[in-house]
Amino acid sequence: MYSCHTTILAVALLSLCAAASAAPPPDQPNIRKSEPGFKTGVCEGEEKAPAAPGASDDGWRTADPSARGFKPEGLLAMQKAVCAGDFRKITSVLVAREGFLVYEAYFDEVGSDAARNTRSVTKTVTSILFGIAVDKGIVKGVDTAVAGYFPDKKPFDNPDPRKERITAEDLLTMSSLLECDDGNSFSRGNEERMYLIEDYVKFALDLPIRGFPAWATSPEDAPYGRSFSYCTAGVVVLGGVLARASKLSVEEFARKNLFEPMGITKAEWQITPTGLAMTGGGLGLRSRDYLKLAQMYADGGIWNGKRIVPEKWVAESTRPHVKIDDSTEYGYLWWIRKFESGGKAQQAYLMSGAGGNAVVVFPELKLTAVITSENFREPDAHAITAKLITAHILASLTNDH
Repeated sequence: MYSCHTTILAVALLSLCAAASAAPPPDQPNIRKSEPGFKTGVCEGEEKAPAAPGASDDGWRTADPSARGFKPEGLLAMQKAVCAGDFRKITSVLVAREGFLVYEAYFDEVGSDAARNTRSVTKTVTSILFGIAVDKGIVKGVDTAVAGYFPDKKPFDNPDPRKERITAEDLLTMSSLLECDDGNSFSRGNEERMYLIEDYVKFALDLPIRGFPAWATSPEDAPYGRSFSYCTAGVVVLGGVLARASKLSVEEFARKNLFEPMGITKAEWQITPTGLAMTGGGLGLRSRDYLKLAQMYADGGIWNGKRIVPEKWVAESTRPHVKIDDSTEYGYLWWIRKFESGGKAQQAYLMSGAGGNAVVVFPELKLTAVITSENFREPDAHAITAKLITAHILASLTNDH
């Protein structure tokens, strides 16, 4: 795993440090207890079995967890474990089932109204926005070549005709031919190099074409005909395409077409030196609003009866387009994997950000969850979150619902 280094330009972009390796680590972390445990948020109150979360006017229906197939004592055990520091710096956990919010807990002092920077979860929000743009005809389709949107940035360094053929789908699947790998500190496209310059889009388009030595799997030999390489810079280019195609800032496009229709009123974007919103990471939303996005996808692109994203885009973006390893695949900026609990492997797709941040959809269980975390210094942060999901959230489900 590479570690992020502080730079002048990275002060506002610490959010973008990609999750260590291409795929989330195994689910068996060496979890160390935090010394004092948590003494803020829900941990300050009296220990009692979770009941229905408080009502709000933000569009969420709430229900008692037992009414939706959860054992309240199981969720209480999770709450105690987080408060004790067993999962280090987990800051919020929210769970919904069948469209009802059944569990909501905050383990820090900022609480429910905080806009939480979940790092590369932003990438998946970019995928959602891109699907909306395609549906509205603003972008013709995922096979659109991206270089054509940036004539002012030509000529590109390292000229190659293959650059002109790189498509939005190549960037959505982290499988373009640009030499860009955030997991390799030697890569010319590593995001840390990007933060040192002004124009992130040109940084990406100036990269050379990558090669495939004998030990690497070429697209021709890979499942789905694509070779995965985690590249934040490519997602920044997608943000540039959105802005230029829509003739709106990314922030305004998102507000009009995604956030406002879903009643999401607080969105805090990081802004790059050229003024483009950072679509590769750093967006801050409330935990309830991240869960709205998950629930909207679980419901086929609909939130509270309103169509937000085409059902076809939901299906296409959450199916495998590239294989990462034997246990993980990738859609359009969505991670696809299984979580094992109680001897069963449950299929899921998720947004994932450094530090163990996760927004998860379990389609067959009709379950969605948000885990926000500040485990940025933990080498197995994703495994810590996965353990919380398997050992507590999934394990708290009853067998008779």
